[in-house]
Amino acid sequence: MDLQVVEQVARLDEWVAEGGVAVLSGAGLSTDSGIPDYRGPSGSARRGSPMTYQSFTGDPLARRRYWARSHLGWRTIGDARPNAGHRAVARLQEQGLLAGVITQNVDGLHQEAGARDVIELHGNLARIVCLGCGDLTGRAELEERLTAANPGFAAVATSVNPDGDVELDETEEAGFTVVDCRSCGGMLKPDVVYFGETVPPDRVSRAFATVAGARSLLVLGSSLTVMSGRRFVLRAVRDGIRVAIVNRGVSRGEPYADLMIDAPLGVVLPNLGASVVDSPVTVLRSK
Repeated sequence: MDLQVVEQVARLDEWVAEGGVAVLSGAGLSTDSGIPDYRGPSGSARRGSPMTYQSFTGDPLARRRYWARSHLGWRTIGDARPNAGHRAVARLQEQGLLAGVITQNVDGLHQEAGARDVIELHGNLARIVCLGCGDLTGRAELEERLTAANPGFAAVATSVNPDGDVELDETEEAGFTVVDCRSCGGMLKPDVVYFGETVPPDRVSRAFATVAGARSLLVLGSSLTVMSGRRFVLRAVRDGIRVAIVNRGVSRGEPYADLMIDAPLGVVLPNLGASVVDSPVTVLRSK
């Protein structure tokens, strides 16, 4: 790290040591786990039109296209393991320094690293929900069924998005067989929020409450391009809560940040909280 970044990390470490830090994480936190982000150094903005809830539920061809691509993408998402950044967040929580963890990611790596009570704004790809009966099942079971239903499917993904979608030639999607709910025969969908859906209000309320009860908001690996994450930064600024952003490249949150660090998360995060020993801190800030 250059001198400026070292000084910035030292300042952030002082904030973290005070406790009461609300973490908001984005796709950039998972790049070191092999999951490319959308706009940072490891990825690019999604090409083409995103899958919408309306298309998924109303167009059988769009649904087949989604499942063919997601079936391939899950090989990357499902095999990913937490990196040093995820482990650092879990350690900070264990030390009593965090007010909570909010993530825009759907990969479940925070929890796998040991973080608790993570607010998953956009859901989790490892869960499958039936739109008919509401039954929740694990992704592993669905992958076994899709593999059995498509024994000749040998397509290779050329790129993977953080939501598990991939780039795939349309000719390779033809003939892919979609499976339905074993309980009621209803339509299966990943338990994630699609474009055209809204994040459940109770989930949003919990996230806002986490930010409101924090002393600092720490944004990790998010360009904050969409309002889904940026709204929490705006709320923090409105309430006089300090905002720190650690991200590779530009962030739309920079004009609102008290501290902006452009550096690898896997380098910055393990250096935070190291001076805190055995004595938990109070995570509620005084207004």
